[in-house]
Amino acid sequence: MCAPQRVNILGVRVSALTMGRATATIERWIRDGEHHYVCITGVHGVMESQRDAELMQIHNAAGLVTPDGVPMVWMSHWLGHPEVERVYGPDLLQEMCRISAQKGYRYFFYGSTPETLGKLTTALTRKHPGLQIAGSLSPPFRPLTPEEDEAEIARINDSGAQVVWVGLSTPKQERWMARHVHRLNASVLVGVGAAFDFAAGEKAQAPRWMQRSGLEWSFRLVTEPRRLAGRYFRNNPAFILRAMRQLAQHHATAWRGGTKTVAR
Repeated sequence: MCAPQRVNILGVRVSALTMGRATATIERWIRDGEHHYVCITGVHGVMESQRDAELMQIHNAAGLVTPDGVPMVWMSHWLGHPEVERVYGPDLLQEMCRISAQKGYRYFFYGSTPETLGKLTTALTRKHPGLQIAGSLSPPFRPLTPEEDEAEIARINDSGAQVVWVGLSTPKQERWMARHVHRLNASVLVGVGAAFDFAAGEKAQAPRWMQRSGLEWSFRLVTEPRRLAGRYFRNNPAFILRAMRQLAQHHATAWRGGTKTVAR
């Protein structure tokens, strides 16, 4: 299976995916013993990458950059990839758990709090009987010492996990995955942000109709205004303006190319 094509959205090379293509790619990496990380990316990740060249590079070096938000799907369609579907972090986690309960892939959860990780493990094993969770770890809310980092790597490697799910929020989780992808034995690292909280039942998810219509951000803003207001009011208008500019340039280039073709 060839690697999915990429769609350039404001410089971030988002993978042209469906959920089935995403899970099949992850399974292939596990089967072949490859080592990759997956960025689950929406407007927040793309806009943070505009301000941070290293974060942009981390995204573009990822094995997959999934279109987490509906705006990523719309942009992919408008840029010539109508097959793209939303590959939302919480949904990818649940779908891979369903597959793994049947095939025996071993998981490790890294991030959040011990309480949330306990609820997460209980919820997922109840929903997906047979799911193998090799371990979990809640790191301290501060930079680790080199000795602490080595101890965490040893603990994850000793677990025998094939997939490490990382819930540290953007951009912390992307930086952690890029630093650790070749130091861990696991084939796949997946940064899923708030998916741990959703799966553990600690945060409510937007109704499906809001997710499909691109209004999930408004639901999350109402439920977490203090944490998310600055992010949304800073990123969303800027994204719209930059996206409109990119689309205008894309269509102008396509029109000029079409005109030249007709003229010949």
